[in-house]
Amino acid sequence: MTRFAIIVASVIVVAGCKVQDPPALEAPWADNFDRKELGQDYRPTDRDAYTMVDGALHAKGARNHPLWLRKKLPHDVVVELDAWSESKAGDIKVEIFGDGESFDPNGGGYTATGYVLIMGGWNNSKSIIARENEHGDDVVERTGPPVQLGHHYHWKIVRKGQTLTWFVDDMSQPFLTRHEEHEIYGDDNAYFGFNNWESSTFFDNLHIAPLPPS
Repeated sequence: MTRFAIIVASVIVVAGCKVQDPPALEAPWADNFDRKELGQDYRPTDRDAYTMVDGALHAKGARNHPLWLRKKLPHDVVVELDAWSESKAGDIKVEIFGDGESFDPNGGGYTATGYVLIMGGWNNSKSIIARENEHGDDVVERTGPPVQLGHHYHWKIVRKGQTLTWFVDDMSQPFLTRHEEHEIYGDDNAYFGFNNWESSTFFDNLHIAPLPPS
């Protein structure tokens, strides 16, 4: 084989190999977004939709193209963050236990690979935890309170065993809870992602910590 052929073959092999992310986090990890670029810890599926603004992550017009964190989550975990919306539509959105790379290729009809948490969705009329399909019949939801414009909410998302619990501001009372007999998890479903449709939303002070297994 000629030297040129060897180089070409090497390029093909490298291009065909998916970059492997590290094993699931075994210690707390945090990001305060106090920088200018997203950095290597994230996998954007739309680079234009996610930017750093005044020490926070800004999402707008992503149309279900998540920004995936390239850190695998353990099965039992606590994810905390601050989140707010500068749009009257509210619509603050994240995904958890997704595959770390999927997005909506068509701009509509997106089915996620994990759980979807939306606060103030559907023109600020309801909040949900969905398994994959946010428009499905088995979502856990509540109406109100609507997202207040500019209010910085503190979210705490906890998965312990088969229960996913979401707290908003009040850590003594769950905002929404979803119990699963067959929960989503595995090497291909271990990622956290920020998501967005059209609203102008912000995220800050992301903190992830493993919990002892059930």
